[in-house]
Amino acid sequence: MSWVLLFKALHIFFMVAWFAGIFYLPRLFVYHAETAEAAVSEQFKIMERRLLYFVTPFAILTIVFGLLVIMIYGRDWFRFSLWLHVKFVFVILLYVYHGYCFKLLKDFKENRNKRSSRFYRIFNELPVLLLLAIVLLAVMKPVIAI
Repeated sequence: MSWVLLFKALHIFFMVAWFAGIFYLPRLFVYHAETAEAAVSEQFKIMERRLLYFVTPFAILTIVFGLLVIMIYGRDWFRFSLWLHVKFVFVILLYVYHGYCFKLLKDFKENRNKRSSRFYRIFNELPVLLLLAIVLLAVMKPVIAI
């Protein structure tokens, strides 16, 4: 069995599972920001918390299996794969985005949300753009000169 193929498959699987949540959570924030009913707001708080805590292990496993693939390919491959360095910048931005979702979750939990549903609609599009850039880099592996 090829460990690198297994690790790649698991990396992709956990990334897809993570993104399912990352795409849906801000949509919940949109609806939460639009509601004025206390009971509905409390229900959103539960849904948001459960979703974020459900997908966080997927985010962790995504990076674990991605790093395992890099380790198998080796240091020289990593050093010369500059496309991967650019991909890492976008991946780091995704983890910052994920972390910021915890802050937004806390704001909603404490009824301190000051942002509009429009903000969350735009916020919802950011991971889509990052995912597009990451997939293009991973598939095309462009030659990047320094």
